[in-house]
Amino acid sequence: MGYIILAIGITTGIAANSLAKISEGFTKLTPTLSCLILMTITMFSLAKAMSVIPVGFAYSTYSGLTVTGVLVFAMIKYNQIPNIYASIGIVLIVVGVIMVNYLGKLN
Repeated sequence: MGYIILAIGITTGIAANSLAKISEGFTKLTPTLSCLILMTITMFSLAKAMSVIPVGFAYSTYSGLTVTGVLVFAMIKYNQIPNIYASIGIVLIVVGVIMVNYLGKLN
């Protein structure tokens, strides 16, 4: 159940960060309010997930997949194609999330 709540947090986090750009510096009312509501849902979901999933696992998964999701959004919406170094960085982030979740051990 914790991973389902975390998935909600990741999804709303991607949407909130994407709306931050669309709001044009919080000058457009509807995207601004949507962004703030989604960010609240994101933080609530992340906090709930952390009550079940270890903090390091939950936060690394949230941050890594949110960054990757926002990059994909930027590629689709704004045609912002990352260069080779950014692409390698994103791959390393995803690999890092996988390593933390599947190979990481808690003491």
